[in-house]
Amino acid sequence: MSEKRILVVEDEQEICEMYAMAFSRAGYSVKTAKSAEEALDIMVKTPYAVLYLDLNLPAMSGIELCRQIRKGWPMSICFAVTGYASLFEITDCRDAGFEDYFTKPVNLSDLMAAAEYAFNKIARWKKR
Repeated sequence: MSEKRILVVEDEQEICEMYAMAFSRAGYSVKTAKSAEEALDIMVKTPYAVLYLDLNLPAMSGIELCRQIRKGWPMSICFAVTGYASLFEITDCRDAGFEDYFTKPVNLSDLMAAAEYAFNKIARWKKR
């Protein structure tokens, strides 16, 4: 996972495209998935270091997806993105292993700062 690759898991096409375009312009390699199941298939083939997960996905939730990613790829860092914020959900996100939590509409510069933080953190881990 040395390349700065980001996986965006979002079922809303417009939001998915906006995130992908913004991350690509910032120099990241970006892949998108519309469901948790698709994201897991992608991760099996090519692990991604940083993931942005919508919490309200069809079938499997973003919270359950985060749990599975943390088990299978413990060096990956997941960020939650949702349009429906609640204290209960934030607690579930922390328990699932999310690094941080963003509410829609999110400022893209906040997502960029989070990505850079995550890649720097992974680089520090690899040095140890």
